[in-house]
Amino acid sequence: MSDALKQTVQEAFNEPGCATNRAKSAEARKKGCAKPLTPGAAAGGCAFDGAMITLQPIVDVAHLVHAPLACGGNSWDNRGSASSGSMLYKTGFTTDLSELDIVMGKGEKKLYAAIREIVEKHAPPAVFVYATCVTSMIGDDIAAVCKAATEAFGTPAIPVDVPGYAGSKNLGCKLAGEMMYRHVIGTIEPERSTECDINIIGDYNLNGELWQIKPLLDRLGIRILGSLAADARYRQVAVMHRARVTMLVCSHALIGLARKMEETWGIPFFEGSFYGISDTSESLRTMCRMLVERGAPADLIDRCEALIAEEEAKARAALAPYRPRVEGRRVLLYTGGHKSWSVVSALQELGIEVVGTSVRKATENDKARVVQIMGDETHMYENMAPKEMYATLKAAKADILMSGARSQFVALKARTPWIDVNQEKHEPYAGYMGMVDLVRAIDRSVNNPVWEDVRRPAPWDDPRPATGLRLATQADPAPGPVNDPKEFEDC
Repeated sequence: MSDALKQTVQEAFNEPGCATNRAKSAEARKKGCAKPLTPGAAAGGCAFDGAMITLQPIVDVAHLVHAPLACGGNSWDNRGSASSGSMLYKTGFTTDLSELDIVMGKGEKKLYAAIREIVEKHAPPAVFVYATCVTSMIGDDIAAVCKAATEAFGTPAIPVDVPGYAGSKNLGCKLAGEMMYRHVIGTIEPERSTECDINIIGDYNLNGELWQIKPLLDRLGIRILGSLAADARYRQVAVMHRARVTMLVCSHALIGLARKMEETWGIPFFEGSFYGISDTSESLRTMCRMLVERGAPADLIDRCEALIAEEEAKARAALAPYRPRVEGRRVLLYTGGHKSWSVVSALQELGIEVVGTSVRKATENDKARVVQIMGDETHMYENMAPKEMYATLKAAKADILMSGARSQFVALKARTPWIDVNQEKHEPYAGYMGMVDLVRAIDRSVNNPVWEDVRRPAPWDDPRPATGLRLATQADPAPGPVNDPKEFEDC
């Protein structure tokens, strides 16, 4: 690991905006939040993967992975981030280094040529160049190549120096935000600015969740000036420094970026969530209040309350038919970050009992909210092995497991319905109508008649004879010949 990268990682670990870091001693902070990974053994959840997850939803940018083919192929497009315009982010670009390229030291030349080819063929507003374990270990200077390419071709080439072995996926998210702070944010001035311009950080428009929120903001006259990175454009990232307020969705990963923007450009931020009726309303209230404090029209608060009253009434009316079908159901929630408390709050609004929630990737503030919502810490879990999750589902008599895709097989083994609430999901659950969609999904899953059949003992395990059948005994007469006409009456 280069000295520059080591310094960047250390700065990310020494984050004063993070309650976890503030609680540590100076010595403990130096050790960081996660142990660096071993090159070659960093597959899945590595820092490079985290950087890709954070930045790939910038949809008009060409994302170029400087690596052998596997790094690009194995990490590409593993989230359902949706775009309302450019689809360039769906194209996988890689330098596809071979062993010969590495041995002969041709990596930097190949990278320069790849940037030139992308600019000539696709004309993107920028090219993001991602370092990986291999190219970082052999010493390719992607920052120097990006600088030379920018000068030669006139298109910004942005180095994302976050190799996989630098640490965990979460660290990669932090460092991706740092790369944007260093190289992109503040490089372009907006054509116009308003008193109701905001940034949204840490939302990725999974399956179009942002589009369930944006109409509400449009009705209030609030403009999403900057985004990192929900349906984002390069220009939106570059002008983030001119927003009035920042909403931080995924605080564990990008609180450092929000804090630096507040210190550098005076943009206050708050942590919020658009999961659940109450949390959506509270986020809108907080956003409007902070905008008014920074010069927005005072009537924005009254218009916000009118909007909330209207949308809550519509959502509760849509939920009414489903409440008797889901009320009293018991849910085990295994997710992380802000969803560890926001989804709990959303479920409790419907009378659904949450028997436990994980607090993986959650900040101390997230954990405090879980305690506030659930009453104590007894139902909080850090990481659960599949065996422990299976036992918890059985012991708690959970009616459903809500988690990521990797846990679905535990639910199936436990003969328990499962709903995906992580990044791989195929339905958006944000905002007021998103809550209705989530309840529909719970109803479809929990009340599916297949579970009655699945939980019934198999015929060979059921000691009772099946209805209408009788086991043959020695006293029974032998069957007649095949051509006995009585055996084929009225066929």
